[in-house]
Amino acid sequence: MSSFEDVFGTAPDGSWRAPGRVNLIGEHTDYNDGLVLPIALPNRILITASKRDDGRVAVASSGHDGVIEFALESLAPGSVGDWAAYPAGAAWVLREAGYAIGGANLLVDSDLPSGAGLSSSAALLCATSVALLGLHGIEADPAEVARLAQKAENQYVGAPVGLMDQMASMCCTAGHALYFDIRAMSTDQIPFDPPADDLTLLVVDVKAPHRHVDGEYAARRKSCEQAAAELGVPALRSIAFEDLDAALARLSDDVVRRRVRHVVTEIRRVEDAVALMRDGKLREVGPLFTASHASMRDDFEITVPELDVAVDAALAAGAVGARMTGGGFGGCIIALVEASAADNVLSAIEKAFAEHGFSAPASLAATPSAGASRVS
Repeated sequence: MSSFEDVFGTAPDGSWRAPGRVNLIGEHTDYNDGLVLPIALPNRILITASKRDDGRVAVASSGHDGVIEFALESLAPGSVGDWAAYPAGAAWVLREAGYAIGGANLLVDSDLPSGAGLSSSAALLCATSVALLGLHGIEADPAEVARLAQKAENQYVGAPVGLMDQMASMCCTAGHALYFDIRAMSTDQIPFDPPADDLTLLVVDVKAPHRHVDGEYAARRKSCEQAAAELGVPALRSIAFEDLDAALARLSDDVVRRRVRHVVTEIRRVEDAVALMRDGKLREVGPLFTASHASMRDDFEITVPELDVAVDAALAAGAVGARMTGGGFGGCIIALVEASAADNVLSAIEKAFAEHGFSAPASLAATPSAGASRVS
């Protein structure tokens, strides 16, 4: 990677980081006013930056050729495309919100796999935001930065994402999972330390190309909104688990019915997982992971063969629980395993992939880490 001085001809003023995330449980519940339980990863987007006094922002990346430059004054949704839409969107939304940011040179580096469903896009938006704010000495509430980053991805980039990824990137703390109630906009830090129970949380990137992810994600969200409208509630969070059967009986479409069943049961699984973790019963969370995967496979229909094979292989090799994590149609699984069995579980997944003719998977360390911060 070229140094900051090589790219911009000046020394940087500082560097800022924002991590990716893995969601322990609570998939496609965030845009339904539900509950989620992510952890931040050690893997991050790092932005090294310097101030400019001409009202322009120049962005470069270790993963892309060239430098892309734009004027802050002319930013509007659609004005900057490709990967640079993310830093441009962060700058746009901060200015829209009244933050007095100025011009900057930004060099982006990442050890966060792109396309693995680990929220590299949210991390890029959050890292850009904290860098632009930090360069100008502006203090901002992390949750507010998360909300603005979501707005940038919704309105500037055009992706209909919920708020979980940005909140995880901004608000997680080391050694904890972030219990985030979207409807109440409240968070709680839940201790999460698998090694203390002789467990390991494996994150396995199945290396499957994301298939139709944008259109399918939007379709799932539309189905949920359609169901809420048909049931006369503001969001599916309003359907109590105990009232699920009655709600399903009122829906006219079987596909929509299955989508609702996933969301309502997934919200209950988050509640159950948090209760078990508070009681120090982490092993008992494993079956909830597995039930979540079955729901995403059968009711929400967002898995692909690589994800299903990885989960099945992990469970057959003795995992306490395993599930797809992220938006689906590719990405990663997580598996809660006995620490002594971690290598065997990974080997079993690799063997199953070879037998199915899939590309070899990759694994990541899933240590619960801190949210966005200044590095230097």
